[in-house]
Amino acid sequence: MGGSVKDQLGRVQDVTGTGPAVVLVNPQLGENIGAAARAMLNFGLTDLRLVAPRDGWPNPASEATAAGATVLLENAKVFATTAEAVADLSFVLAATARRRELEIPVIGTGDVGAALHAHENAGTRTGILFGPEKAGLKNEDVVLCNHILTYPINPAFHSLNLAQAVGVFGYIWKSAEGTAPPPAFDTTPSDAASREDLVRMMEHLEDELERSGFFFPVAKKELMSRNIRAPFVRANMTEQEVRTFRGIIKALAKGRGEGRKS
Repeated sequence: MGGSVKDQLGRVQDVTGTGPAVVLVNPQLGENIGAAARAMLNFGLTDLRLVAPRDGWPNPASEATAAGATVLLENAKVFATTAEAVADLSFVLAATARRRELEIPVIGTGDVGAALHAHENAGTRTGILFGPEKAGLKNEDVVLCNHILTYPINPAFHSLNLAQAVGVFGYIWKSAEGTAPPPAFDTTPSDAASREDLVRMMEHLEDELERSGFFFPVAKKELMSRNIRAPFVRANMTEQEVRTFRGIIKALAKGRGEGRKS
């Protein structure tokens, strides 16, 4: 998934708002920064902030893993300290899997999405901190935050890649808007068959089944017919699908007739 800078900017402009700022504190690998940017744009997050990246910025190593999200890299804001990176934010989270001896409330993944959307809808700027790959956030970073966010991760192995952590957060943010599939995956056919056409198709099928002796014993024909019709109704068939199925019925009937002649 690539595309020109113009195409990428178009995708950024298509998202509604930028959502929470994603602040990568002392990120080490350019590849992880690029992959994090890609995960952000997947879920409509566009405000990428970097605090003193180890290998400097810009970093060519980030471009390949960013794929079609290089526009986020080009517009990333770079800060010398975490305090500067969150200076314009009023509600900040610290993503960490380690217990902290700090008097900071912990918020769960089931609540954080709705909380962030409520703040953003009220005009409150929000953000989340992710620490460096090797050691995670320092306490002096965490104390700048309103809440600690921790994922329900395996306590015996909580080493999550930076970009993966950002991707999980992006999903949490986006899914708080609703869990229905995107419009492109709408399964409701735009050319649904009329009930009249569907009934005619089912009657056609039942007529041929009658001729083949399918309805036996005759006393159960009504029940069997209902059982045949129910899945066709649930299928929400299109006009083309009904025509195709009627063609199948005709072909089978014709084949059966030719078999009898031989």
